Amino acid sequence: MGVHPRAALAALIMAAAPTMVCAAWQIVASEPGKRVEVDRASIVVDPGGEAMAKGRVVLDKPIVDPKTSVAYRIIEAVNRYDCVERTSATLKRSYYKEEGELLREEEVRNPLDMPVRSGTPDDKLLREVCRPQNAAQAVAAANRTAGKVGEAAGELRKANAALIEQEVGKGMKHASRRGTLAAGAKNSSLPLNTAWAYAGDGGPDNWSQLKAEYATCASGRRQSPIDLKDGIAVDLEPIQYAYRPAPFRVVDGGRNLQVAVYGGSLTLLGKNYELTRIQFHRPSEISIAGKTFDMDAQLMHKAADGKLLIVAVALEKGSENPFVQIALNNLPLEPGGDVQPPAQNIDMNRLLPENRRYYTFMGSLTAPPCTEDVIWIVIKQPQSLSPEQLVIFQRLYPPNARSLQPTFGRIVKESR
Repeated sequence: MGVHPRAALAALIMAAAPTMVCAAWQIVASEPGKRVEVDRASIVVDPGGEAMAKGRVVLDKPIVDPKTSVAYRIIEAVNRYDCVERTSATLKRSYYKEEGELLREEEVRNPLDMPVRSGTPDDKLLREVCRPQNAAQAVAAANRTAGKVGEAAGELRKANAALIEQEVGKGMKHASRRGTLAAGAKNSSLPLNTAWAYAGDGGPDNWSQLKAEYATCASGRRQSPIDLKDGIAVDLEPIQYAYRPAPFRVVDGGRNLQVAVYGGSLTLLGKNYELTRIQFHRPSEISIAGKTFDMDAQLMHKAADGKLLIVAVALEKGSENPFVQIALNNLPLEPGGDVQPPAQNIDMNRLLPENRRYYTFMGSLTAPPCTEDVIWIVIKQPQSLSPEQLVIFQRLYPPNARSLQPTFGRIVKESR
């Protein structure tokens, strides 16, 4: 069996000799209290436009590591970059007391490929890592970009052609031929490279037309969210939550606010699901017997076999929510940015209510590619957030909730 190029790149960098011995560090950004550097000797770029490199943050003043109670001053990371899609993910972190004095290191179990926004230190790192080193690499980079554009255009043309053929077929069978063809023409006129969104050309009604891999958004029969009503009341197995205070990163995802968490899991029916991130939606995508809420928090989990599980917690106006406040305290200063407090942990247990009875059903991701076969756990008891906290989300993000989807006879079970 062949080795995926991404895995090969990762193995090469992760197995490299200790950076502090042979690194060629180059400063790419300086800010008050710290500087950001890249190890040019570690940069590896494959022909497909993916790259691996080591970077580090050097602090002017050491800070205390909560896991060891020892101060460190250098945080080194092995990062993965997609030079075409402009994303990055951290695979491994190492903490140094001083130059050459390793304190501890940790591998990231569920690396998140996050978009990189212009002007940020991550952007400067990406540009340096992905910068062609010679003429041949420059030509290859240009060819990759052109190929991506051509691929996207080809996918859109195929989707539009299929849609027009479908609409014409409907028109031959129904008297409303003119209206149907007009709808088909409207759908086929989407601008090239339209990104998915919650409104406009890229809105939910058009998701399935934007990319071939988004087709399930329209054709799937187990889409989420759904209205939870007429559930079968049974003795559901209590979920074994293994959340603990863990390092975290607050990310402006553009469409919503996310919190990446580096620790914690749950067990359901003997299967373990690792917590990867929390994302907020306003208004809630959760609906219980026709009632929606001011917001919801969705806790995304992934098992070793790739299966997904979402725990959803409804949020409604009331008292201040301490978990939400920690996330807001660490809001990135720029759209698309991220903040990872070096000496602070977040406790997921503070987001869950004491009463953890729940609804459960089989559903999907609520955003493209709308992947199905996702287990949903919806906690019955809502949690609160203050009016002031809600206003902050209203200022930063437009409504970002998908509308309710047909149930197609799905079974909903609930704790009795």
